[in-house]
Amino acid sequence: MENLKDLNVLEIIQNRPISKEDYSKLYDYSIKYTDIFWDKIASRITWIQKYRQVKDISFNQDDFRISWYKDGILNASVNCIDRHLKENKNKTAIIFEPDNPNKKSQHITYQTLHDEVCKFSNLLKSKKVKKGDRVIIYMPMIKESIYAILACSRIGAIHCVVFAGFSSNSLAHRIKDCESKTVITCDEGFRGGKNIPLKINVDKAIRNNKLDVQNVIVVKNSHTNIKMVKNRDIYYQDEINNYKPYCIPEKMKSNDPLFILYTSGSTGKPKGIVHGTGGYLVYASLTHKLIFDYQKDDIYWCTADIGWITGHSYIVYGPLSNGATSLIYEGIPTYPDASRFWKICEKHSVNSFYTAPTVIRSLMKEDDKFVKTSDLSSLKVLGTVGEPINQKAWQWYHDIVGNSKTPIVDTWWQTETGGILISPIPNTVKLKAGSATLPFLGIKPEILDNSGNIIQGNSQGNLCISNSWPGQMQTIYNDHNRFINTYFNIFKGKYFTGDGCKKDKDDYYYITGRIDDIINVSGHRIGTAEIESALVSHTSVCEAAVISYNHDLKGEAIFAYVSLMSDVKNKHNLEDILKDWIKEYIGSIAKPEYIIFTKNLPKTRSGKIMRRILRKIVNNEYNNLGDTSTLSDPFVINELIENVNKKLNREKL
Repeated sequence: MENLKDLNVLEIIQNRPISKEDYSKLYDYSIKYTDIFWDKIASRITWIQKYRQVKDISFNQDDFRISWYKDGILNASVNCIDRHLKENKNKTAIIFEPDNPNKKSQHITYQTLHDEVCKFSNLLKSKKVKKGDRVIIYMPMIKESIYAILACSRIGAIHCVVFAGFSSNSLAHRIKDCESKTVITCDEGFRGGKNIPLKINVDKAIRNNKLDVQNVIVVKNSHTNIKMVKNRDIYYQDEINNYKPYCIPEKMKSNDPLFILYTSGSTGKPKGIVHGTGGYLVYASLTHKLIFDYQKDDIYWCTADIGWITGHSYIVYGPLSNGATSLIYEGIPTYPDASRFWKICEKHSVNSFYTAPTVIRSLMKEDDKFVKTSDLSSLKVLGTVGEPINQKAWQWYHDIVGNSKTPIVDTWWQTETGGILISPIPNTVKLKAGSATLPFLGIKPEILDNSGNIIQGNSQGNLCISNSWPGQMQTIYNDHNRFINTYFNIFKGKYFTGDGCKKDKDDYYYITGRIDDIINVSGHRIGTAEIESALVSHTSVCEAAVISYNHDLKGEAIFAYVSLMSDVKNKHNLEDILKDWIKEYIGSIAKPEYIIFTKNLPKTRSGKIMRRILRKIVNNEYNNLGDTSTLSDPFVINELIENVNKKLNREKL
C-alpha cells in the first residue's frame, strides 16, 4: 500500500474523477501533514516571491494572529487574468446575461478582461487611489462590477462590495466604517424589469451623513439622466478610454488585505470581515476546482450576487484563478417567467450550476414544465449555498433539474471562512438529502456541548472548527478584539461558527441553523439587533424584538414584536409604515413579514427579552415553552399567543 507521506497530492487533484479512496487519502494527508499539504496546494497559484512560512497561527489573547504564507508576494488580479493570457487569451472569461431577455449576452475574453481591468486600474490611480485605500463598490451584476473588483486588487486597494439591494443608510454605514473616499456605482441597476436607483442612493448616503467621499465613479447602465456633483462625480464611459490597457500590478504581501465584506452581527453594528490575499486565493481556487469538478472547457454559473461572499469566492476569485468561464446574470430567476434560469443553462450549455435553496423553493412551486422545456443535459454538477436545504427541495432539485443523475454539492461555509468547509466532492462522496456530508480537505470540524466538551459519534451541538485553513478571515476591520471575542473566546482556541450541527452514524454533518440571533432570509444573514435598532429609531416605537420563523419559501422569515410609545393613538397603516421604514433604513431583505403590536414583551426580571419564547409562539410551539418562571409578567404569553394566531390566521390550531 502507498505510504501516505509519499502521496502525490497535485497529481490526484488534477486527475478526474477523484475516487472515494483518493478523497480519504487526501483528507488524511491534509490533516496529518497540514503544512506540507498547504505548501503543495499553494503551487497552484502564481507567486512573485515565495513565502518563507506556510502558516503562523497564534490564539494567544495578547498576540492573536492568523497568517498564511508569511512574506509571500503575489497579486490577485495577475492570478485571475495575466497568467492565463499566454495560452488562453481568447478564451471567454465572463459571460454576461442581461436582465432583459431580448438583449444579447456578452462574452468577455481573458485578453479583454485584462485590458479593461488595467484601464480601470489606471483610472483609479489617476484619482489618487493607492495601495491600502478602501474602495466601495455599490454595483449590480454587470461586467463592470468584475472589472472594478479586479482593478482594486491590481493596484492593492481594498475593495468593499456593498449589495446593490441595500439602502442608502446601510451604504453610508459601510462607507463611514471603512473610511472610504471612493465609491464606484452606476446610474441604475436592473432587476426583474425594475430599475434600482443606485446613484440616488449614493448621493443620499453621502449627503445625509456628511461623508467625506472625494470620488464617485458612475457606470452608465440605464443611461438615465442623473445628477452629477462637480469635481466629485465622473462617468466611467467618458473617462475609461483615456487610459492605457496595461497597469503594472502592485506587489502584495500574502497577508495584505484583499477585501472587506460586511456581515450582520449579534449586535446592531455589522462586522467588516477582512480577508487576506494569498491564503484566501489558494483556498478559493482549490475549493472551486474540486467541489465543482471544474475542467478546462466547463461553463460555470454561480447565481449569487457579488455583494455576498459567494460572489467573491465563486464568481470572481475561485473561477478566474482557475482560468474558468464564469457566467453572471443581472436579473432574477422568475423574470420574465420561471423558466429563465433553465433557458440560460440551455443557451450557454452550463456545466456547473450553483444557487441558493430559496431559489430552488421558489422555482419548485411552479409547474415542472418550466424546467422540462429546457435541455439541461450539459449539467454535470448542481450546487446549493447560503442555508441548509430541506429534503423535499433537495429531491426536487435532484430529480427534476438534475434528471435523477446529476450530483448535488450541498455546501456549508460562511463569509468568515472565505470558502466552502463542508461539502461532498461530486461523484466521490455518497450523497444524503439535507446533509452537507463531509469536511473539505484540511478542515477539522468538531461538535461541542455548551460546556465545550467534544461530542463523539451520533451527536448534536455547537459546530466549531478546531484548526485554521488558508481562507480563514484575519480580523474585523478596526475591531480586532471583537474578532477574538466573537469567534474564538466562546470555545477557547477553536473557531466557533455560531451554527448548530448534528452528525449521524456515518459522520455526515447536518447544519441545523444559527445558534445566535442571526436570521437567514433567503440565504442573506441579517442581525436581529440591526433590525431592532432600526425599528426603535422610529418615533412611534418604544421597544422591539425580532425573531425568525419557518417560512416555506424563504426558509426563515422575519417576525417583529413592537411596543409603541404611549402617545401613539392611531395604528392605522402603522405596520406598513414601519415595514417601509425598515426598507429605507436597511433594505428590502430586512423587511419583516409580520409586525405584532403589543403592550408588553416577555422579559426576565433583569429585563432580558425572552426571544426563545417569542420564536416558539410564532412557530406554533407554544405548548412547549419551557421554563417561564423567570418572567416578570407570565400573563403576557397568553395575549401574545392569541394575537399571533390571529395574525397568522391560525385560529383553528
